[in-house]
Formats: sequence, C-alpha cells, structure tokens
Amino acid sequence: MTEIVDKIKEISSADGSLTYDQAKKLAADNDPVVRRQLARYSNVQPEVLYFLADDADPLVRIEIARNENTPQLADDLLVGDANPDVRGHLALKIAKLAPGLSKDERNEVFQHSISILEKLARDQIIKVRQVIANTLKDVANAPHDIIKQLAMDAESLVATPILELSPVLTDEDLLEIIKSSPASNSLTAISGRSSVAESVSEAIVGTNDKKAVTALLANSSAQIREETLDGLIEQSRNVNAWQEPLVRRPKLSSKAAVKLAGFVADNLLRIIEDRADLDPNTIRALKFEVQRRIDNEAGNGSVLDDIKNLVDQEKSGAGDGKPTEEFNISLRSAKRLLRSGKLKASDIQDALAKNDRSFVISALAVRSAMPLRVVEKIIESKDADSLTALTWKADLPMALSSKLQASIAGISAGKTLHPDDDGGFPLAEEDMSATLDKLMTED
Repeated sequence: MTEIVDKIKEISSADGSLTYDQAKKLAADNDPVVRRQLARYSNVQPEVLYFLADDADPLVRIEIARNENTPQLADDLLVGDANPDVRGHLALKIAKLAPGLSKDERNEVFQHSISILEKLARDQIIKVRQVIANTLKDVANAPHDIIKQLAMDAESLVATPILELSPVLTDEDLLEIIKSSPASNSLTAISGRSSVAESVSEAIVGTNDKKAVTALLANSSAQIREETLDGLIEQSRNVNAWQEPLVRRPKLSSKAAVKLAGFVADNLLRIIEDRADLDPNTIRALKFEVQRRIDNEAGNGSVLDDIKNLVDQEKSGAGDGKPTEEFNISLRSAKRLLRSGKLKASDIQDALAKNDRSFVISALAVRSAMPLRVVEKIIESKDADSLTALTWKADLPMALSSKLQASIAGISAGKTLHPDDDGGFPLAEEDMSATLDKLMTED
C-alpha cells in the first residue's frame, strides 16, 4: 500500500493535490488498488469521483460510497449499485451526515440526503436497512418519516432498535404500529422503551402478547393504569412469567400486594413481604392473607401443618411474654423457603444486611428445628458457644456464625468464636449437642 501512495505522490503537486489530468490518469490505472486509494482522497475533482462510482471493482465503489466529498450525482448512482455492501456503506455515510447538517445546509443538500435515505430505507437487503436503523436509532432530529418507516419494517433486526430507542416516535406513532399487529419482538421492543405512556401500555396489554406484557411489567418506567394492573394480576395466576415483575412493580397498591400474596410462589411472596413501601395497614392485611393461605393449605393436609403447629406453639408458650405477631410472616417465609430448598446461608446473610432480625431468628429456628423462643433466648444470652452450637445444628457454615455473633447477638470481638484453620467449627460436636440439649431442658 505504501508503494501505491508513493506512486500517487510522485505525480501530485507539492501540496498533495492532484490536477484533473493526474487524477484522471490514476482513475484509469489498471491496478484496482491504485483506484481504491484515489477514491479515498478528499481533494479529488467531483468528476473523477463520479467516474469511479461506476468502477468495475466493488471495493473502489465502496470507497466512493464512504467518501464524504463524493458528489450527489455519484451518490444517486450508488443507491442502485448491485453490490449490497456498496449500498450499506452509502447508507452509513448518509445516515450519519444528514441529521448533523446545519440550518443553512438544510435545503438542497439536506433534501437530497433525505431522498437517498428514503430509497435506502426501502432497500431489499436487510443489512442496508439495518445500517440505517442502527445509525439513526437514538438521533433526536432524525427524519420522522424515515424513522417511522423503519419502525414498521417487517424485519425485527431493522424495527427493534428504532422501536426501543428512537426519541422521534410519538405515542400516536406507537399506537398506530401496535394497531398494525407487528411481530412479538416489535411489541416487546416498545414495551422496553425508557418511557411508556398509559395509552401505549393499554394497547400492548390489549394484544395479549405474553412476551411483550412481561417486558412491560418489568419496565419500571411504563405507566400502567391500576385497573389494567388488577386485570393482569388476576391473569398471572395462569401466567407465571408475569408474577415476578408484578411483585417488583413500583408503587404497588395495597390491594394488588394482598391479591398477589394469595397465590404467588413462595420466593416471590418473600419479595412482597420485604417491600419497604407498604404501609402498616397493608402489612397487616398481608399477614392476614398469609395466615389464610397457610390455614387453607394446612386444612388440606399439606406439609404446612407443621408451620401452623409451630406458630400455635409459639403463641401459647412465648417465654418472655413478648407478642410473636411480628415473627409470623418471617417464620412462614423461612419454612416455605426451606421446603423449596431455597433457605440458604446467603438468604440469612442478605437478611442480616437488611437488619431483618425477625427473619434471621425465624430462619435459624426453622433450619435447626428449635423452638423460636429458645433461639431468641440464645441470641439474647450473648453466649458465643450457644450461638455457635445453634449454627451447627442449623447446618450453616461457621463463618456465618461469626457474623451472627457480632451483628445480631452483639457479642464483643474479644468473645466471638471464629472458624478453625479448616473453616470448620472450633467446638466439638458432642459439646455443641450437649449445649443445645441443656437449653431445651431448661426451656
């Protein structure tokens, strides 16, 4: 390539410019590499660039398509080029240049660029249309007609980036597109926009496209009417994919939260219970709904019988006389998570990070099969040996025991027990078992 550049320099002027005759001679060179290099020049006469736009070598024509100094007549010629790569490079150049033209340029030059883009936006090759879509997808002053045309393209590779990101599309445009029954991917792209108006959300829900509705529910910026959300909650009994985004929706109403608590999976119920935006009345209603749900399941002979028995035991025999209502939801949540194999050390660590004392204590009670009041007694005693034994009984790692000692029991650093050199428990198993047996006897 260096030799080619040197060859051009040999016949060019001292400032690197080429006379018309010099450029014409290079344009007729038998070596296509010479012609390609010439096609890259910015100071070549328009007539020569136009001549090269019809070169037999497609790589030469690609360079002409990329050259910002190529005359309009040459661009017009390249729009109909048989090689899609040539048209693709032309599309990329025009799509980048057109939105950035100044007001003074937005006359003949702008209109000509728009005319070329309109033709390329209808190109039969997907790749060409895709280039334009990807270039204009987030351009605020992109031509509206072209953006709308790309948004309604039958190919999702073309339509999706525009539908998801273009700020040019209006709500009216989106409603028209939804009404035209586009592919599911297009509806999903609209659902994921940075802002979705209520009217657009309503139209998407009306399509009953499950994938698009799932994306809409997961989009925290999507505005959804309360009555529409109520309908989706009811339908989610049979559409599991909607349940998690529903329980995570911002500003979930009390009615919606309680209704979801009546049927969502156990791990999702825990998410509802952990929401910080629920008022006291909603929390009480949730507790009632959870109790009703458990009573119903237990009445059918389910494995939740032991939860109810455990709760009844706590209600009738709390040693310190404290009300146990605050533990009801946490205790049931812990039991449900254990039953589904999800009550892990990481869940307890997360609860510690949130300072969720009731869930930590409930989780220890459920995993160790120890009464809740005994677990509370161990923690209040600030005895490192007892809490270590409880952690061992709950089949949790010693590393977690050290965190529990420091955070929830408030045991000082000097009295905290730590894992041995192998990461295990520093106490003998028979000693830990004896400690727990003594606590149970005293209880």
